[in-house]
Amino acid sequence: MTRIRLLAAVLMLATTATSGWLARGWFEDSQRLTAQRVIEQSIAAAMARESEIASAVEARLAELKANERIIDRGIIREIEKPIYQRVCLEPRLVRLLNAAAAGRAPAAADVADAMPNDTATAD
Repeated sequence: MTRIRLLAAVLMLATTATSGWLARGWFEDSQRLTAQRVIEQSIAAAMARESEIASAVEARLAELKANERIIDRGIIREIEKPIYQRVCLEPRLVRLLNAAAAGRAPAAADVADAMPNDTATAD
């Protein structure tokens, strides 16, 4: 009878140890699952926050690109329409260059303009 009791006690002890070991594994798995869910939630919150920031940045960049295009058009117009001024050119040449830039035919030479003094006279 003592052998049966001893065998029953060993069997109970083994069952208790096994069930405790299983319960401890389930508890640790539960803790890992909770930690994993918290990490996934924090990642989702960070992604949502970064998505809002990215959309605000994209909207601002779209505004800046529109401003940049307007500025570029202004610069192109200034380059395409030069205005000649008298810095080192004579007034007649400045008029001729401005007429050519505007796409007009140059005016005929005035008859009243004086001739240069260095021309030879025929006597």
